This record gives sequence, C-alpha cells and structure tokens, in this order.
Amino acid sequence: MGNLVTTMRDRDGRARPIGKVAVITGASAGVGRATARRFAEQGWDVGLIARGRAGLEAAAAEVEAAGRRALIMQADVADAEAIDEAARAAEEQLGPVNVWVNNAMTSVFSPAIKMKPDEYRRVTEVTYLGVVYGTLAALRVMRPRDRGVIVQVGSALAYRAIPLQSAYCAAKHAIVGFTDSLRSELIHDASRISITHVHLPAINTPQFDWVRNRLKYRGQPVPPIYEPEVAAKAIVHAAEDPRREYLVGGETYKAIYGQKFLPGWLDRYLAAHAYDGQQTDEPEDPNRPDYLFASLDDDTDAGAHGRFSDEAADSSPALELSLRQREIATGAIAAVMAAVGVALLARRR
Repeated sequence: MGNLVTTMRDRDGRARPIGKVAVITGASAGVGRATARRFAEQGWDVGLIARGRAGLEAAAAEVEAAGRRALIMQADVADAEAIDEAARAAEEQLGPVNVWVNNAMTSVFSPAIKMKPDEYRRVTEVTYLGVVYGTLAALRVMRPRDRGVIVQVGSALAYRAIPLQSAYCAAKHAIVGFTDSLRSELIHDASRISITHVHLPAINTPQFDWVRNRLKYRGQPVPPIYEPEVAAKAIVHAAEDPRREYLVGGETYKAIYGQKFLPGWLDRYLAAHAYDGQQTDEPEDPNRPDYLFASLDDDTDAGAHGRFSDEAADSSPALELSLRQREIATGAIAAVMAAVGVALLARRR
C-alpha cells in the first residue's frame, strides 16, 4: 500500500449543490494553492494532494471559505501507489473526478557538473514520474465513464532549457513527450477524456526559498514574473475548455518560438544572461533546509506567493489573447467573409 493520509474537510456539513470535482497535486503552495482557490470560487469541490500538512490544512480552509468541500490527501507524488489511492479516495469521498491537475514539481539550482545522481533521480521522480503516476491514476477512475480532463502544468522550459536547472528542464521536456504520446492514444481509442498542457512563465511562488541551491546567491524566477493567480486562471480555463495547449505570458511565446527558429542564438544568449537572471544579489545560506526530499510546510503554511510580489504582474495580455483564441479566430473569419461579401457585391454593381 502507498503512504497516503486523507482528511475530509466539510466543517458545517451543510447540504451543498452537487459540484464538479478537481484534484490538484502540489496543492499546498504556489500555483497549486492558487488553482485550488480558483476552482473552489467557481463552484468546484477540490481534492488536495501534497506532502506538507500545514499547507494542505490552509488550502482546505480556503476551499471551505468559498463554500466548497475539500479533501486533504497527504502524499508524495513519487509514490505511485499512494497516488492511485488518492484517486480512489477522491472518488469515494468527493464524487466522480472531472479534472485532474498535475502540478507538483521540485528542482535543484546547480551546474550539471556539480549535480549528484540522487538529485537527478529525485527531481525526475517528482517532476516527471509524478505527472505520469497522476495521469495514470486519473485515467483509471475516468475511463469507466469515458470523460474527464487531465491538465499538465508545464513550463516554457519544457521547450527551451536554461542553464543551472538541467534536471527540472529535462523532466519538463519528458512530460511533453509523454503527454503527446498519450494524446494520440486517446484519439486512436476515440476516448472522450481530454488532456491539455498549460505552459507557464516565471511565477512568484515559495519554491525559490525551498529549492536546493548550489549557487552563490539566492535564487529567483527569470523576469518578467507573474503572480500565481495568473497561472491559476489559465489552468481552470484549460480544465473547462481543454485545447491541446495554452501558453501563459509573452516570454513563454518568445522562448518556444525562439527555440524553433533561433536555437543556437538562444544557447549563447542564455549562457550570457541566464546565470545572473536566476540569482538575486543576496548571498545564499548554504546550510538552509530545502524541499527536495522532505516537506518544508508541515508546520508552517507558506501560502501561494513568494517574495517577489513587488515586481510580479497580476495579469498577462498574452494570456488573455490565448484564452480568447477561438473568439478572435471566429471574429477574424467573420470579418474576412464580410469583406469578401462587400467586394463581390461591389463587383456586381
């Protein structure tokens, strides 16, 4: 059996309208925390998976405050059996799982030459295999009904790797390969289960105080930085309208399309700029604890936001365009057809 601890949070036991059910991994902090809150605000009951007890309790309280039920599922996503148990627990205690969000991740800031084998193994187990295990667990409960949506929370780094995060970048690349393969299989089987990818830019989360860091200075997300609520908006939208993928933030577009057309130039640009871009001017404490192998929010809730709120944007024009892609395309087609109609009418006259 896997190592899973569950707690149902429904404080007042009031009758509530039957809601949809979303399960989120990495739900105790950062993007997962903001996403849980947004789902609840839009009428979803939420299953919360993470390692840290304090963060999970606080996330559940926010779901309850929005009038929805929360199921705390304390587990490590690298434990495949525990994640299978979590999927079954969500079905039994919340109801049929409509959406499963694979969001949990970990990373190490370090030159590759200084990385240790167990660090590569652990980042792969959490950031890549955690997504595989979560996806398979979701499929097992969704397939009997032949419906549901799986959301993979990706990154611009899934297409364009940067220095000093080789383990994380490799894991995010692997998720794209796994997801594309599975998507083709679902299409082949004429399945009504959808799988979508949401690729994020730099987000202001607590991970930069939790990540294992072998660099001289404290880590930071590469600017421009966005608040986790921007990511949450995209993830919930993707759950309700599951296109193949969503790109969040202008820098994500630049990274992905730059890699398509100018990969060699990007190699040199990142070599010159990405070292300083991932570090502040504050010295790192080499003895501080990190979250690679043990949770840091068992006793203290870190919340959704990191220490970069003064410079983080709370909206993204590029995201708004992405969310309205169909509307924009429909409007453009209608405008072209109208112009053609006017031209034909004028020609007849």
